[in-house]
Amino acid sequence: MTSSTDPIPADFPPPRSCPMHQPAEYERRRTEAPVAKAEMPGGGSAWLLTTFDDVRAALSDPRLSSDRRRQGFPRYAPTIGINAAVSSGGSFGDRPLMIGLDGDEHAQARRAVLGEFTVKRMRALKPRIQEIVDDHIDAMLAGGSSADLVQALSLPVPSLVICELLGVPYSDHPFFQSCTTTLLSWKSNSDERRAGLVDLYGYIKRLCTDKENATDPGDDLIGRQIARQREQGGAVDHQGLVATALILLIAGHETTANMISLGTVALLENPGILARLRDDPALTPAAVEELLRFFSITGPVTSRVATSDIEIGGVPIREGEGVVALLASANHDGTVFADPAAIDIDRGARHHVAFGYGPHQCLGQNLARLELQIVFDTLFARIPGLRLAAPVEELPFKSDSTVYGLHELPVAW
Repeated sequence: MTSSTDPIPADFPPPRSCPMHQPAEYERRRTEAPVAKAEMPGGGSAWLLTTFDDVRAALSDPRLSSDRRRQGFPRYAPTIGINAAVSSGGSFGDRPLMIGLDGDEHAQARRAVLGEFTVKRMRALKPRIQEIVDDHIDAMLAGGSSADLVQALSLPVPSLVICELLGVPYSDHPFFQSCTTTLLSWKSNSDERRAGLVDLYGYIKRLCTDKENATDPGDDLIGRQIARQREQGGAVDHQGLVATALILLIAGHETTANMISLGTVALLENPGILARLRDDPALTPAAVEELLRFFSITGPVTSRVATSDIEIGGVPIREGEGVVALLASANHDGTVFADPAAIDIDRGARHHVAFGYGPHQCLGQNLARLELQIVFDTLFARIPGLRLAAPVEELPFKSDSTVYGLHELPVAW
């Protein structure tokens, strides 16, 4: 197996020749240096993993830590150098967010909220999600014959859903969306990112405190966590509650919002596939899986650091060295997915790693799937003449963000 110290470009991730496709650099690495040590823009170096098998092996290996406080943890950008940087999944104070926990500590935090995201609970949410989607499409249609889909649908739908699930007032969404944008943008400097996190953390802390002090904390995720902890031990783990609510609020809307926008572009650019979905909505779940694989929009959450000497893909990795499991590259591994650069809704791509893999696999994946299915089925059924109002190459893609997507999506009908 080949390894190297070939440095990655300063504008890592590598540039895309087409905004709708993964960087060609990933294919080159899978062929020439699937496990390659590279200089990280944020300082230091890390091993880049590009094949499907190596990525899955790394993400299920307990000897690779998610703790952002450890020396050698990979930094995606120079501005991600503080423990409190939520954009790199860091910590606030001395309590890491869930994606920065390891072992039993992570399992305990995850287990506490896992029941909130079961398939059964998602089924119960389906009518309300459908109502939210219908309301926003009603507003689009009432507003004329064009819209920015990001602001009209992609962003508000998952934002409202996660707000209702958590018990966060949706009227505050402009505030937390602004904070999230600052945290996820690689253009934000350390001071801006720290300020955004302090503001957002303070907001969630006050919300949790108010619920803890209330006679009835509410029938929502935060309220149920408070009630459960009191039933089990009498005291509420306030700091843990705040950390959980914080990461769920950020992750619960930003990723799905970007997938709605990107998926809409992909389907409009592939009219044959879109026609099949209109004729047979039973195909939509498979289409969602394929779109998730195709775009693989998340990045730094799959960074790790070795806690002992290990070997991946035949390459020795020493204790204290960073590892970056490139999900997008893994999901375009031609040995696993034939013709990976094509969107093929018949390939059966549910084994993709767009939601990660192993103990840290995305908690909210069932919710994301449900939202995407409802949005795509409803949007294209109710607005059959939907079209892009600008060429794909002129759309403002998020090449500067932890989560890939679109800043705006002008559409017309």
